[in-house]
Amino acid sequence: MPCSIIVSDDAKRSLCKLSKIIQQRIYNKLKEISVSEDPFRYVKRLMGVELFSLKVGDYRVIMDIKRKELVILVIRVGPRKNVYDRL
Repeated sequence: MPCSIIVSDDAKRSLCKLSKIIQQRIYNKLKEISVSEDPFRYVKRLMGVELFSLKVGDYRVIMDIKRKELVILVIRVGPRKNVYDRL
């Protein structure tokens, strides 16, 4: 059963600053995860917080996956070097 994807306002602002090609790659990867039987095989659990990281090229998508509610909550999107700051 597909999960719904919710993008936070902070993540939307970050996505708008990226090129259209990168935005499309990120959205395609999120769609792929949302229809997958096991979305956890695409992501890496972050240490110290209850969040997950998805690699899309040089960019990372920080998210929370609520399996029972069938929701993927995108919290932050950005380049690998500074997306983990302030988590």
